[in-house]
Amino acid sequence: MNKKARFSIILGRYMLLTLATIIIIIGIYVFKFPNNFSFGGVTGIAIVLAPFVPVTPGILTLIINMFLLLLGFIFLGKSFGLMTAYVSILMSVGLRLCELWFPMNQPLTDEPVLELIFAIALPAVASAVYFNIGASGGGTDVVAMILSKYTSLNIGAALFVADLLIVIASCFVFDTKTGLCSLTGLLAKSLVVDGVIENINLCKYFTIISDNPKPICDFITNELGRSATLYNAQGAYSGADKTIIITITKRSQAVKLRNFIKHMEPSAFIAITNSSEIIGKGFRGMN
Repeated sequence: MNKKARFSIILGRYMLLTLATIIIIIGIYVFKFPNNFSFGGVTGIAIVLAPFVPVTPGILTLIINMFLLLLGFIFLGKSFGLMTAYVSILMSVGLRLCELWFPMNQPLTDEPVLELIFAIALPAVASAVYFNIGASGGGTDVVAMILSKYTSLNIGAALFVADLLIVIASCFVFDTKTGLCSLTGLLAKSLVVDGVIENINLCKYFTIISDNPKPICDFITNELGRSATLYNAQGAYSGADKTIIITITKRSQAVKLRNFIKHMEPSAFIAITNSSEIIGKGFRGMN
């Protein structure tokens, strides 16, 4: 890969990170901070601590994130990752700028459940984008990376317990309703993140049984820019020779391929399944 192509890929990746960070800032500042929703993480800690210190949640988030970034560079070195550092700094500074430019003294609406949905969905979508391109939002993820490197602890369980403690603390600092909303957010967040990641990576797995595979294979390779694997087979009932074509496409390509087969080879048998974990050339690289 030449330098120009590599630069374009890196630039596109950071533009995507920036867009995702803007989304997470909106979700946290507009919906999470005003309602005191504490799902865990650095912003959850900041919300719980804010009533006891003379600074805003945005400033607390900035301070905690900068401290964790320093720990990350000390204990993890280069493996810490520039993307995680970029996201963490951008989010911290963005939240602080929102407090200065668009101060919010109360929730946007008087519907806490509606705001809870947005407080869960927007950061979850952004987090899914981070994870999908190999980055994270920093914060408590840094602690997880340090623990993963130096201990044998179950990181997922440790982070869940830490987030749960923050949620419990919010019950005492604020009220039961806020605590229950925070608990709901904590339980729903991981489900939404998983669902978004699956939909981002969703591909269509085709199993095509045909008497005339050449037009289909030509369309797959020439029009879709994909490849396929062929198997010789025999019909159990008719005893006729058949060819099985296996190929994997993106969702937009799947519609084109299905329509082409229905038009050009209407006698072909097609089975289409969903898959979000495709590793190989043209899809995800193997790490």
